[in-house]
This record gives sequence, structure tokens and C-alpha cells, in this order.
Amino acid sequence: MEASWRQVASGRGRARGRASAAPSSGNGVHLRGAGGGREKGSVGAVPSGAIPGGVATTAAARSSNSPAGSQALQTPAVHELMSQKKFEEIKKANQAAARKLVEEHFSSSSEEEGDEDFEGKQGRIVANTFIKYTTQTDGDIRELERTKQYVNEAFQAGAMTCLICIASVKRNQAVWSCLGCFCIFHMPCIQKWAKDSQFLVSSVTDDDFGKRDYPWPCPKCRFEYKRSETPSRYYCYCGKVEDPPLDPWLVPHSCGQVCEREFKPPCGHKCLLLCHPGPCPPCPKMVTTTCYCKKAKPIPRRCSAKEWSCQLPCGRKLLCGQHKCENPCHAGSCQPCPRVSRQKCVCGKKVAERSCSSPLWHCDQVCGKTLPCGNHTCEQVCHVGACGECPRSGKRFCPCQKSKFSLPCTEDVPTCGDSCDKVLECGIHRCSQRCHRGPCETCRQEVEKHCRCGKHTKRMPCHKPYLCETKCVKMRDCQKHQCRRKCCPGNCPPCDQNCGRTLGCRNHKCPSVCHRGSCYPCPETVDVKCNCGNTKVTVPCGRERTTRPPKCKEQCSRPPTCHHISQEKHRCHFGSCPPCHQPCQKVLEKCGHLCPAPCHDQALIKQTGRHQPTGPWEQPSEPAFIQTALPCPPCQVPIPVECLGKHEVSPLPCHAVGPYSCKRVCGRILDCQNHTCMKECHKVTKIDGSTGKNKAGPECLHCEEGCSRPRPLGCLHPCVLPCHPGECPPCVQMLRIKCHCKITSLYVECSHLSLQQLPP
Repeated sequence: MEASWRQVASGRGRARGRASAAPSSGNGVHLRGAGGGREKGSVGAVPSGAIPGGVATTAAARSSNSPAGSQALQTPAVHELMSQKKFEEIKKANQAAARKLVEEHFSSSSEEEGDEDFEGKQGRIVANTFIKYTTQTDGDIRELERTKQYVNEAFQAGAMTCLICIASVKRNQAVWSCLGCFCIFHMPCIQKWAKDSQFLVSSVTDDDFGKRDYPWPCPKCRFEYKRSETPSRYYCYCGKVEDPPLDPWLVPHSCGQVCEREFKPPCGHKCLLLCHPGPCPPCPKMVTTTCYCKKAKPIPRRCSAKEWSCQLPCGRKLLCGQHKCENPCHAGSCQPCPRVSRQKCVCGKKVAERSCSSPLWHCDQVCGKTLPCGNHTCEQVCHVGACGECPRSGKRFCPCQKSKFSLPCTEDVPTCGDSCDKVLECGIHRCSQRCHRGPCETCRQEVEKHCRCGKHTKRMPCHKPYLCETKCVKMRDCQKHQCRRKCCPGNCPPCDQNCGRTLGCRNHKCPSVCHRGSCYPCPETVDVKCNCGNTKVTVPCGRERTTRPPKCKEQCSRPPTCHHISQEKHRCHFGSCPPCHQPCQKVLEKCGHLCPAPCHDQALIKQTGRHQPTGPWEQPSEPAFIQTALPCPPCQVPIPVECLGKHEVSPLPCHAVGPYSCKRVCGRILDCQNHTCMKECHKVTKIDGSTGKNKAGPECLHCEEGCSRPRPLGCLHPCVLPCHPGECPPCVQMLRIKCHCKITSLYVECSHLSLQQLPP
């Protein structure tokens, strides 16, 4: 049943064009709505008495029997059910969100241990994958550790980072892996990088741009690729499958097939792992090889470590021809002989102790032997073989090289007297002096000289350079700064200013000289540490802001914030420590017992007295909690205490120890010895001399009833005393007794009469 305001609203045209009927309590109420308005004479809800002949009832029945009428009758109920269902769904979603928020903010140590167990299992799975490589390796396993690191990062969410955009590499994104450093980049990022690099290497004005094969480097290791090697399609790591499908059971971006890439350095074998990131591990094949010196017997070893040393002396003859190599079995050529011997120089004039590995040496003395001419001596420093002919013998030229003379070696060549005619240093004019010895003089002719940039001319001596003061306004290769060099010939030098642009990491600036295009990625790495600093993970610079700190297995070393000497053991964490749950153990002032309640030095208390909303339009503020120390709760140690009436001994909490009533009836015998005290358990003061435990005290009730003891036989009068102990006193009521003749009357006490009537 909908509310009245909803019924009226539906009658006013909300359900335009639909007939609606609502049941009534026998009055035949009929709601009509045609075209959003009321019919003439209709008023929302019309009682049946206003319609003659029960027309309203007939119309309602007709509308309920028709499909449209049944739909109109069912519509409110259906809407109500749908609204209730949607409300329940929203309620469940809100409860789930609140539960998730509580679990995230107040996660227990068991959950952390569960995560650590998962990470431990994942690490053991990866370790089992490489266990065949780690056994019997007999060599350097650094490459194997590098491969394991790449595989581990591939499994960890957010561990792989594209150095170009400084963003995480996700499972469903197309990637490209460098062949040199195996770093992974987003496909769009590396394509844009390659295009920009090729554009910057070439000049913008080159006519052959786009035709020449300009190389482009890897953003990390600078390994150069040809233009034809620019990635255009997304392949798996081994390069067999294009667009590898996403499989949760495989390494991300892997095809799941055997890698089969050749090992580096090549050994004839191929990688046996499934398609994987990073370098291939060392070759695990077993081969039979001997040592370097070939003296030991061949033994089976891993192909990656097939070269080995038997550690016996090498024994090969050294280059000196006198001694043998004494080093242990080694690869390659033997080292030079380390022994020392006395050796002569080449000319034989000096003898010195020198290394046996270099028997030929030259001293610093001039040869001094007489040449064949007999007039001069050899001026060469210590040399091998004959000294040769005298350099002044034979035909010799004059200083200008125009005339040739045949003179004895004792005479100098004269000048020829002709003009020198040698080209001067200017490269244009010739020397006008006569043949002379020594260098020619400086060119002193005046010429019309152009400056280096070609914009100005000036008449000046030929040997002087002409540089104008005009500064070059051309842009340097960075396309940001002008050349500003005086009299520049057009070959502007590269920009020598620092780039200084902020890199993608937002932490450092580009250290390169000013350049065009994008800067190289930041080469720095940052250690993301846990709170104590013992556990860390290395990430590219810029990723430390989005990388979650690693989970540390060390115990939290912070001092306790409560009164305890040490806090509960828990793992290293950020933020405040969890609340202390140790027993308080403070000595209570009133009773001296220890407080057994959990520590309450930093209890969260809801803050009261805050600003209250002034109306429904104002959003209520979230409740605020403050940390404060609460007093110790009342002592609950059970103490045996006897009730006021000494009926029972019950254990009471220490804070409630004191006189108490057990709520039973007192039950002590009153002074009348006939009744008991009917008051609730109360305190009873002992009377001096009274020894009875059930003896009533002054606080007990006083019996106010009459005597209820049985009267003597024949006495019909009640006892005149109140309830009393012992026998009742004799009845003193006077009775009149007539004689047998009924003439005389006698007055006798009732007790005497009853005693006389007693049988003997």
C-alpha cells in the first residue's frame, strides 16, 4: 500500500498515460489520470457514494481484469520490492566497504604472516626453478642471480618500471625489452623515444632525412639500434609469439614456450627455460673438458664453467728462453718472466740489472763512432747496426732549394743569390728576399680582407686576421640559445650550457649540455626502506613515491609509550604502534591488588561536546577520537565476606567489600520463644551474657502478637498476656455457677473450675 501523497501524485499525472487503481476499504476509490490532468468532475479519490449505481466499483473491476489494469495494480508493489532490493544491495556494499577499510587499517599480525607465507612460497617456487642451475655449477653465478631477479620482479605487481614515463609496467600492456640491458619499456614509449632520437641525430635541414639509417640508443644502457630495428610489434621475451595472450599461470609477457635463445658467449647450446625476462642463465649442459695446461684428466663440468684450472704449475717456457712459467695453471699467454739478470744495452757500453722479460734496451749515451768520411762522428743515441754515411756527404741544395752543390762534408752550402720565392705563412704571397738561411719574415703586404663571417671588409696587413664585432644570431643545435659568437663563419659550435630541465623523476635535473628533445631517464636509483632501515628495495628514481615500503621481518624497536618496561613483540611498521594489550599490573591504591585489565594508558575515547549540525542541510562531522589514560577499573578480586545476619559467606569483588544483606529472612528466635524475626537479613548486636547464635538482638522485631498457646481444658478465655515464653498464668476470669436447683449462684475463678474438672 503506497502512501497517500504518492497516490495523489500518481493521480496528478506522474504516470502519464497509465491508468492506476488503488484498493479501498469497501468504498470503491478510483484514481484516474489521463494525459496528466483530471477528468471533468473527478477529484483524485472519489467515494463510491458520489457515483450512482456503483460505477466506480464496476470501473475498478474492469480495470483490474484488463492487462493494463493488472499492471497498474502491480506497479506499486513491484516498485516497492525493487526499491527494497536495491536498498539491501547498497547496504551490503557499504558494509563490505567498511569491513575492508577496517581490515586495511587494523590488520593483524596473522594477516601479515599470511602475506609473508605467500611471498615465501613464491620465492621457493622460483628457487626450485633454478635449482638445477645452482648445483654443480663450479663457476660464477652472478648471471644466474640476475636472471632470478628479473623473474622475481616480473611476478611482483609494480616492480617493473618504464624508465621513460616512470610508471609501472602492467601485465596487459605491450612492452619491449632491450637486448643489451634487458630493461623493459612500454611499446608506445620506446617508439616515441626512437623517433625523437633519430630526429635529433640528423639535422632538420638535411635533404636526406628519412633516407639515411640513423641509429637510436636504449634509454638506459645506450645500446645502439638501427632504424630498421625500431620496434613496431609486441612480441614475447623469446620473440616467437606476437601479442602473447595474458595467462595468469605464466610469467607476464611470456609465451610459455621454451626460450631456445643462444647463450652468450655462444657455446653451441640453447636456453632451456620457458620464455623469460632478463638474460639467459649460464649454460647448464654437462661437457667433458680438461684444464688450461692440458695436464689433468678430462672431467665432466657445466658448459658455462668448462674452462678450469688444475692449480698445478704451468711449466711452459717463457719468452726469455731461459726460464719456465711457475704460475698455477691459467688461461691465455704466460706472464712476462719476473726474474732479474744483468744485461748489456744495444750499443754495449752499459750493463745493468733488468727484468729478464725485456733483454733489449737502449742507454742514453750518443754513439760517437767516427763516420766513413773520417771528419764527423755519429750523433745517434745508442742504436743497433752500422752508423751509416755522413749526412753532409754527396750533393746538397742551397737554402732556397733551387741550386745543387757538390762540396766536401767539411764545407757549408753557400746561398745561390736568387730570390727565395718560398710561400709565406699567409699562403698567398711569396718571400721577396734573396736566398737566405733561417725562416722567412712575416708577410707585410696590405690587402682587402673579408672578415670570417663575410659581412665586412677592411684593408690591413696580410698576416693579421680580421674579425668583426658582429655577433652571430643563429640558433645552436639545441634550438634554444643563440650562438652569440663574434664573427661566426656559420659553423656554430654545439651549445655549451647545461640543460637543467627537471627529469621525469622530479628529483634531479638533466646534467647534459643543452639539447633538443626529451632528456634521458634519470640514471639514479633510490632505496625504499622500511621504518627501521634494515630492509630495503631498490627502485628507479621517481618511483619511491608510489612504491610500497618492503615488509620487514625485524621486531619493532620503538620504546613503549605506556608504563610497561617493554612493549609487545610485533614487526617493524610505519605509523604509531598498535595498542598495548599487556596486563596493566599497576598496584591499586585502595586494596593493594594488581590491576589485571589490559593496558589502558592510551585508550581511544570519542570526543564529546563538538559542534553539532544546525540543520539537515549541514553535513555532520565525523566523530573524533582522542588518546587518553583511563583510570584502573574497580578491583574484581573475590574476597569471602559474611553477610550481616551471618547466614552465609559469599565471594564479593574487592571494590564492593562491605556489610551486605543476603536477602534472607533473619530467622532468629524472638524473646517470646515462640516466633522468629521476619525482617530481611540485618545486623544483630550481641547482648552481654548472651551466648546463643540464634538469639534475637535489639535490632530484631519485637513480637506484638497475642498468646497463642493452648488453653487448659475447659477454659474458653484467651490469655491476657501478650506472646510470652513459658506457661500461661492461671485464668482469673470469674464464672457464675448455679446450683442444681437453680436458686443460688456461686462465682468461681475459671482456673479453679477447670482444675476441678480435670480427671484425677
